[in-house]
Amino acid sequence: MMIKSLLMTAAFTAVVGFASAQCSGSKASASTSADFGQATASSDAGVIAPMAEPDLIDLAISVEDLSTLVTAVKAAGLVETLKGKGPFTIFAPTNKAFADLPAGTLDMLLKPENKDKLVKVLTYHVLPGEFPAAKVKDGMKPATVEGSTVTLKVSDKGVMVNDARVIKADVEASNGVVHVIDKVILPPNL
Repeated sequence: MMIKSLLMTAAFTAVVGFASAQCSGSKASASTSADFGQATASSDAGVIAPMAEPDLIDLAISVEDLSTLVTAVKAAGLVETLKGKGPFTIFAPTNKAFADLPAGTLDMLLKPENKDKLVKVLTYHVLPGEFPAAKVKDGMKPATVEGSTVTLKVSDKGVMVNDARVIKADVEASNGVVHVIDKVILPPNL
C-alpha cells in the first residue's frame, strides 16, 4: 500500500501546477499543450515503466488551483461519473473563477438542498467525448452533458467557451482532456 501511495504521488507530481499558468496579455494559442514529463516508476527488477495516466478527477485533485472544482464535484456526487470510462472534455474553472461568482453563489450551490442546481452547473462544463484544441473550430456549439450547448470561439486571442477564456489547453487524462478556464460558465435557465 505504501509503494502504491508513493507511485500515485509521483504521478500526480508530474501534473501539479499546470493550472497556475495564466494569460498575461500575450496572445494565447488554441493549440497550447501541457508541458509534462512522463512519470516513471522502477520495479524490483530495475525496469523503468511509465506510470498510469491519472483520470480526470485524480488530475484535478492533484492541482491546488482546482480545489474548489473538486469540492463542488464531490458535493454534487459526480466523482464516480468523472472517473468513468469517458472520454470526457472538462472545462475546469480555477479557484479564482469560482471566487469571482456573485457573492453567495458558490455557498448557495454547495448546500445539499441545491444539489440539482450544482449538478446542472458542473455538467454544463463537461462535453461527452474528447475535444482537444486541434478539434475545436470557431463557432462550434457542442452539447454538454447537462444538455444545453456551449459556444466555442477561436481567435488570435485564444479559445473561448461562452465568455470564459481557456488559459491552459489539452491537459490529458486517462479518460479525457481538461481545458482550464478563467470563469465559471452558467447554463441557461439556471
